[in-house]
Amino acid sequence: MKSLAVMSFLLAAATFANASAVFARWPEYVGFWVVGNHTTKTCDVVTSNPTIDGAVIWFGSGPYKSLDDARLARSNIRACPKDEPAD
Repeated sequence: MKSLAVMSFLLAAATFANASAVFARWPEYVGFWVVGNHTTKTCDVVTSNPTIDGAVIWFGSGPYKSLDDARLARSNIRACPKDEPAD
């Protein structure tokens, strides 16, 4: 009976360690984001998770798996200009 308790403890510890490793890598997620830029009055597609400061970057949407997905999202965001900016 003691070995069953030890095995249960080891299984729980391994599961927790795996979940912790996943969340530790969260900022390294690779993708694309659409951000609203007050300075340039455009919506840009960026490859890093934006910091929304309210002054320059006033919104962020994402992450998207591909550049095409991000461009499609940008075309559907009401606050973004309708003309396609050069990336």
